[in-house]
Amino acid sequence: MVTGGSRGIGRAVVDRALAEGETVHVLARSVDRESWAPAVRDRVLPVPVDVADPESVGTAFAAIERATGAVDVLVNAAGVHRGGRVEQLGDAAWAEVLATNLTGAFTTVRAVLPLLADGAAIVNIGAVVGLRGYPGDVAYGSAKAGLSGLTQTLATELAPRGVRVNLVVPGFVDTTMTAGLTEASRAAIVDGIPMGRPGRAGEIADVVWAVAGASYMTGSTVAVDGGLMASFGAPARRARGTATR
Repeated sequence: MVTGGSRGIGRAVVDRALAEGETVHVLARSVDRESWAPAVRDRVLPVPVDVADPESVGTAFAAIERATGAVDVLVNAAGVHRGGRVEQLGDAAWAEVLATNLTGAFTTVRAVLPLLADGAAIVNIGAVVGLRGYPGDVAYGSAKAGLSGLTQTLATELAPRGVRVNLVVPGFVDTTMTAGLTEASRAAIVDGIPMGRPGRAGEIADVVWAVAGASYMTGSTVAVDGGLMASFGAPARRARGTATR
């Protein structure tokens, strides 16, 4: 089960699970089942839902419960980004980001609990800016920091059931969410990545798949960022050499 599974990292996670032979509930406001290849399409189960709306989540999960058995993995990948420094960001943008990225994950976990099999896994998708401050990301960073705390708490609460809860933290990844950046902004971010390039959504999905299957991992934070967090506050290093900026 993947929220935000119609695009970006969420879509890549869905594709990885399908490649492994799994059946996937794809939760998003709009899901085009025809966008998947005919060979896997019958294992894509679209669930139209707005995770920021608790009523929508409740309706969706009531339908899922009637139609399916236990859920083995939930991936919370749904997210929106609204940039702006604290003095510029509007209340509506702040509320939208928190409602989708943090409260949406909480609401989804609460709704899926009756369906989780013993030994199931929850993987939350965080962000580097939730663990390291970045100017202009006050809403997104706050929501993703909250997701880290949610992960830690759920890991302790659900461990007696054998349900594992972990946080995968992508760095700068080529997705539709980052496509709107100017070339100058993009170059500045990439210049600070030790590996010298953005990540690919499929590379994040590979780690999500591995974390979901790690039977003795819970409450962990796994960065997949090309070394970005390791380099915060230090000169950038190019992947092709050791020269510093």
